[in-house]
Amino acid sequence: MNTIATIRPSRSELSGQSTRPSGRRGFVSRLVHVVRSLAKWTDNLLERRRSRLVLLEMTDDQLKDIGVSRCDAHREAIRPFWD
Repeated sequence: MNTIATIRPSRSELSGQSTRPSGRRGFVSRLVHVVRSLAKWTDNLLERRRSRLVLLEMTDDQLKDIGVSRCDAHREAIRPFWD
């Protein structure tokens, strides 16, 4: 057997999917994880914003029941969604 024959990949290695590096699958799974995390984070921010806006829709009696004044509800509702 000569040196060149030992360096060349066999035909089965060239044609099979098994030669795909596992790093690509690792990259895709990390990318999917990042996208899901970003979606979850965005969903949490939007949910926080929606719950703050609900305070503005509550009556004074409802706010009194949960121990929040109208001024506190307004102050909370005008906060930015990322805060």
